[in-house]
Amino acid sequence: MSIYTLNSTQKLPISLAKAWDFFSSPMNLKTITPDYMDFRVTTPDLAPKIYPGMIITYTVKPVMGIPLEWVTEITYAQEGVCFVDEQRFGPYALWHHKHFFKEIKNGVEMTDIVHYKMPFGWLGQLAHWLFVKRQLQGIFEYRTRKLDELFGKYAE
Repeated sequence: MSIYTLNSTQKLPISLAKAWDFFSSPMNLKTITPDYMDFRVTTPDLAPKIYPGMIITYTVKPVMGIPLEWVTEITYAQEGVCFVDEQRFGPYALWHHKHFFKEIKNGVEMTDIVHYKMPFGWLGQLAHWLFVKRQLQGIFEYRTRKLDELFGKYAE
């Protein structure tokens, strides 16, 4: 059984309050997801801010334009500090994504830690090796560029 980990850290020249305000709004997910994924939040009447127990439904098209439904739950949220989303239904056998926020000189540091497991045994491991790992890294690299574009590059 292989559980993979993806870590990403980014510094932005914005306040902790502004970072939390942006990342705690599920509607901003589309903004920081590559266009080719055709990411769409499908939860009707979605609350504007996350809270523990919140269920968020999406459709994404990560491979060859084939739509997938994805359901996550916000399992933990401490305002201005961190939140956790976990997949309840979707493309992974396990998806546990922790988001941490820390005030630093001239801005905020954000750290993401994702633990995930591929479905389908050795076929899933092969898919991970062939493209999933690279695709996930690409999504986080896109997010880094997009956030720099939206908020500016961090300088100490």
